[in-house]
Amino acid sequence: MPGRIIIADDHPLFRSALAHAVGKVWPGANIIEASSAAEARAALAAGAAEALLLDLHMADSSGLSVLMDLRQDYPALPVVIVSASEEARVSAAAAQLGAAGFIPKSSSLDAMREALGAVRDGDGSFPDGEPQDDDDLARIASLTPAQRRILAAIRQGLLNKQIAYELTISEATVKAHITAILRKLGVNSRTQAVLLAAKLDVDQPATGSAMA
Repeated sequence: MPGRIIIADDHPLFRSALAHAVGKVWPGANIIEASSAAEARAALAAGAAEALLLDLHMADSSGLSVLMDLRQDYPALPVVIVSASEEARVSAAAAQLGAAGFIPKSSSLDAMREALGAVRDGDGSFPDGEPQDDDDLARIASLTPAQRRILAAIRQGLLNKQIAYELTISEATVKAHITAILRKLGVNSRTQAVLLAAKLDVDQPATGSAMA
């Protein structure tokens, strides 16, 4: 029985290009298209998938945090990042955070098929080869989901009482989490934590991508 492949990207034309490549690599696959991280999660909740192709920039997600969250909840799921960003640091970070592959959106369809074929066969596929691990990313990845939510709120500039309200927890619990976050990240202040967490950000290029 054909497996399910989920394509999460908010550009319909690019989803179509990816679906074409997926059809060549996984003939007969049940391709599920999603235009947001929430839709991708709903598709995953509806049944097992053989792979998820994930854009890092959608209406409800931006950067590598979404990859960390999905890897936390679906550790066995191969996640292939498909991104308009071609910075070496982004593909290296994706690899360290557990992605199965990284496909620049400027790739040709042949290159996409080759990369997806490598993932299907259990091999990683990254444009810059085997990346070096980043100690800062390792510390960020060591945070619990609750700690990551609080760190995200800190990055938004929320005060402790606002974080407590948003997450429906006590201020004392927020303070305890922040103390643990600073310790795990090896920093002394919220500002330093915010600066370190910026490594999860991914700049979105202004130029379009090729699909030749």
